[in-house]
Amino acid sequence: MYSRKSHLSLFCLSLAVLASGDAIADSQPTGYLNELVVTGTRSERKLLDTPVRTEVVTVEELEKTHARNLKEALENVPGLQLREIHGKPGYEVWLQGIESDRVLVLIDGMPMTATTGSTVDVSQLAVLDIERVEVVKGAVSAQYGSSGIGGVVNIITRPPASGLSGQFTTDGGTYGEQNPSGDEADPARYSARATVQGGSEQLALRLSASHQHSDGIDPEPDTWARPGDEYDRTDLSFRTDWSPNANHQLSAAVARFEEESGSRFTERNPPFVINQGKDETVTRTRYTLAGDHGRNSDLRAGWSAVHEVLNDDTLKYTGSGVFDDRRAESTLSRFSAHLGKPVGFTHHLQGGVDFNRETLEQTKDGASELGAEPRRQRESQEAWVQDTWMPTEHLELVPGVRFQNDSDFGTYTAPKINARYDLVRTDSLTGFLRGGVGAGYRVPNLKERYFTFDHSQLGYIVQGTPDLQPEESVSYQFGGGLSWNRTAWLEVNAFLNDIEQLIQTSPDAEATRARNDGVQVFSYENLAEARTWGFETTAGWEPSQHWRLTAGYTLTRTEEVATGNELNRRPRHQARLGLDGPLLLAGLSWGARLRYQSEEFVDAAAGTKSPGYTTADLKLNYQFSDQLRLFAGADNITDEQRDFSNASEDFRPVAGRFLYAGLTVSFGE
Repeated sequence: MYSRKSHLSLFCLSLAVLASGDAIADSQPTGYLNELVVTGTRSERKLLDTPVRTEVVTVEELEKTHARNLKEALENVPGLQLREIHGKPGYEVWLQGIESDRVLVLIDGMPMTATTGSTVDVSQLAVLDIERVEVVKGAVSAQYGSSGIGGVVNIITRPPASGLSGQFTTDGGTYGEQNPSGDEADPARYSARATVQGGSEQLALRLSASHQHSDGIDPEPDTWARPGDEYDRTDLSFRTDWSPNANHQLSAAVARFEEESGSRFTERNPPFVINQGKDETVTRTRYTLAGDHGRNSDLRAGWSAVHEVLNDDTLKYTGSGVFDDRRAESTLSRFSAHLGKPVGFTHHLQGGVDFNRETLEQTKDGASELGAEPRRQRESQEAWVQDTWMPTEHLELVPGVRFQNDSDFGTYTAPKINARYDLVRTDSLTGFLRGGVGAGYRVPNLKERYFTFDHSQLGYIVQGTPDLQPEESVSYQFGGGLSWNRTAWLEVNAFLNDIEQLIQTSPDAEATRARNDGVQVFSYENLAEARTWGFETTAGWEPSQHWRLTAGYTLTRTEEVATGNELNRRPRHQARLGLDGPLLLAGLSWGARLRYQSEEFVDAAAGTKSPGYTTADLKLNYQFSDQLRLFAGADNITDEQRDFSNASEDFRPVAGRFLYAGLTVSFGE
């Protein structure tokens, strides 16, 4: 039989034959430290010079690693954790040991509706028209309010280009003997995406589409249960930008996302064994308008508006019929505006306002699950001000404050300050210290207060708690860095996040006893206090336009102050290593990405742990011509995978080794 090991052997043999010599491509080095970033301060700064620590996933990284969605784009960011969403074929983002509920996921600075529970499923966001992804950790920027305790992931999209151009990318691959079809050569997972854009310097338009399909993952194709879910995801987007003159630009966009997924599982309640399933449909429609004014003047203003509607419908079934027809609709509306102006030679003042409105409706078998009111809503008004002040040539201070008034929880003030001091700055050497302190604040969202996250088929339910209180935090970030010729760098950052009234899910013994059916009920509750602390290191070297080495290590410690226990699902150690280089032929290159994660507590009180693991990916790229690029890869070549017979205590990867190949065809400039 042609096994998965045979696939891997051929791939590695090909790599060994090619991996010699230098490429002679004409492309210039990407210059990672010269990337422009905006998330920390809203004004454009080079990555090396920003006073707010920011990490960037560049478009070059997206292309080299063949990322299809945001989850794959973020896999190699040091210290960032991607967690599988229980009961769904998706992933969420944790930062510095802080759960995804407290991490803002933005598109061009505007928030998204939570796609599950109270977090954004980043695997649902296709890599369409992305210029870069910026990550800011901790609650240190005054630009962002409630829900940003852990940090911000900001997707920056590129504007449509003038002229006429387009691009089409497709790929397909196999999980080998774990293909649900049982056929190792079956393309069990494939994707395609396309973009067409054009216009003039004043008016340009873009139409983009993406489709991702997976049959799922199944180590035992002959059985009913399937550990990895099947899904189809489709994205459509249209954007137009109008620049009547050099000082003004207007942008309008509409996007539509659809996902259909299917789960299959076996419920064992001796002596009964029942095969069950769940079909889920998610749709998201997003409308945005934005304006940027005074682009070539001292006084610069901007505004943006977003309205988003998310529908999530699930239906469970057994061989005898269907049940639990659950339908939920969430909406998000937001309007933001800001102004910025230099004052004298040492200050740059900025300020802005945000107006938000959220609604939630949910029914089960036609009856509301939100208590006495079938429709819940929340509104908030926020204002912020920030000053970028350079009192000396080497010192930069960025104080700011954010005010929030919430319809359900009243007012709150969150001061922040960041500072950067250049120890040395010459043409070749840069050395600096950088730190920040910020107060964070997060009101319980509507889903935590009213939503029922029902996975009774998996043995548990999470119920909303209406009387939850807001979380408050203080985030401390301090570190420094060195850079040589902007091609080699080392950064170290220590962090401490102190959170009070932390909202966690905890067993609800009374509700579990009341059900009397073996299903465990959890509910949200405010813990007295929790802390996460540790340090992060990142390093990189770009010796030439052909070679690039990056590395990162993160130590994370956590504590629930009342008990002294560590918080669950936070590994102490994480490491990342990336290496890109040329191959024998011009235009041919390779890349490797290595990820390590130590063991983590499943239940700290009971002492149960999920094993640590190491995964590695290999990538090949061949720029055949300006119009054609060929690529191939092997993800998780170590074939690291969880023990599905102990899935409740083993959170290693669901998917094993995945081999694939694809191509990109372009036209125009």
